[in-house]
Amino acid sequence: MVNKPIKKWSSGNFEVAIWLNQKDKNGDKVEFKTASLSRSWKKKDDDTWRNDVVNLRRVDIPKAILLLQKAQEELYLNDKEEE
Repeated sequence: MVNKPIKKWSSGNFEVAIWLNQKDKNGDKVEFKTASLSRSWKKKDDDTWRNDVVNLRRVDIPKAILLLQKAQEELYLNDKEEE
């Protein structure tokens, strides 16, 4: 059985997917969801696609959003734009 995402969204070379997972807890199977953030890219002069993936639990997403917002603020508000 191939595990496929239950939902996914794409923007450019980024993709977020929601996965349904199972684990045994005290003899019972418990379902839970996780998210994966992936970025596809090719090296210059190489036809091979590469893929970086970060797997996130529900509690990780607000932390990732906060850090990405801070990085965005730094890049857009505090640095002079390269010309």
